Amino acid sequence: MLIGSIVNVAAILAGSTVGLLLRWGIRRFSALFSAGSGQLGERLQSIIMQGLALCTTCMGISGSLKGQNSLIMILSMVIGGLIGELLDLDGAMKRAGDWVQEKMSRFGSEGETSTIAEGFVTASLLYCVGAMSIVGALNSGLMGDHDMLFAKSLLDGTASIIFTVSLGVGVPLSAIAVFCYQVPITLAAAVLAPFLGESVIAEMTCVGSLLILAISLNLLGLTKIKIMNLIPAIFLPIFLCRFF
Repeated sequence: MLIGSIVNVAAILAGSTVGLLLRWGIRRFSALFSAGSGQLGERLQSIIMQGLALCTTCMGISGSLKGQNSLIMILSMVIGGLIGELLDLDGAMKRAGDWVQEKMSRFGSEGETSTIAEGFVTASLLYCVGAMSIVGALNSGLMGDHDMLFAKSLLDGTASIIFTVSLGVGVPLSAIAVFCYQVPITLAAAVLAPFLGESVIAEMTCVGSLLILAISLNLLGLTKIKIMNLIPAIFLPIFLCRFF
């Protein structure tokens, strides 16, 4: 029953491993030419980051257009933001990032702490938000059909390579979020299926895509939106769609 989610997690970890090796290679390459390159490694990672941010912007915009009820989107963002701010999810994520950085300092470098939480949140949202994640998990639980999650695994694994090059060790940690998100849906598929109709999934995708758009703006350095404090908004359409 959980084969699809396990393969998805394995693909993210495999892609992240390749990405970490490439990240290490870029730094070693830049070190060889550091004398006249003007910090070549940082410049390479910067341009990759900007390219990813633009792609993320496109994904956020296209996904946000799938919503069918603007009122649900607005209420989800407002109520979700209030919940996240009261719980201080952003602060909790930063503390977790600091802890992970401390434990993994031997594998990182100075100035990398801030990218751990950023990489985790960015990758987790991209891998968890959208119809493939929800419908794929439901299909696995209800019918034992893992094809959609297998296809998603290929996409996530490829994306992990690119995102890990730019954002580092925070990206492979998103595999934990994917597992914790998809497995409960799979195990409780028979119970959740009536509540996760097409309209609910569309609104969840819309709200989640807005957060992806916010992430792209942060990556471009245009804003400093506390994405984690808006995370609860993704799940509110499940309840709001029953009233609207």
